[in-house]
Amino acid sequence: MSTITPPPVAVAKDAHWAAKMARLRARTLPERTLSICDDMGVKREVTDAALALAKARTKATAEAIEQGVPEAQREEWATSQPDVLAADGALDAAQRAQDDATITLTFRALPRPVWEQLLRDHPPTESQAEQGMEYNVETFPAALISACHIERDADGTVVEGMTEADAQELLDTWPDAEAKALFTAALLVNQTLRSDLGKG
Repeated sequence: MSTITPPPVAVAKDAHWAAKMARLRARTLPERTLSICDDMGVKREVTDAALALAKARTKATAEAIEQGVPEAQREEWATSQPDVLAADGALDAAQRAQDDATITLTFRALPRPVWEQLLRDHPPTESQAEQGMEYNVETFPAALISACHIERDADGTVVEGMTEADAQELLDTWPDAEAKALFTAALLVNQTLRSDLGKG
């Protein structure tokens, strides 16, 4: 029994598509973060430190001009000055303090079938549907937040995130603007086209 050998061009085309499909399958779902820092003191310290660094750089640049430092070397010269180095270190320290005081929530987009099932599970009421709403505005936000929220352990492994009850508690107890920001973070990660997906 003889076998038919496909043309080399077809074999190469199949291999090319297989490689491309493997890359498409390996794409990760988009993620979006919401950062919350209630410590106004550390926020102010970051702002003050950033202003101090800008002033130190401006002063050092002016000194470089006065001392005749060539234009191509001014940036390097200015950043090496003691006042600039000290201000840069102060900003780094302030930013680290702010990072320590900040809570970050991460949301990962849902695969399309999961998203669609969530919508089916939380249909709009008759009144909401008449207003053009796609989902039940009372129940869907907490469900979406819970479904999208992820936490990572020290190794970076994704572990279980917040429950629907946790999400509802935050939505009910946070101020309106912050509750909307929480829901929006979970909503946008599912509805925003990534910048790497161009129009063609």
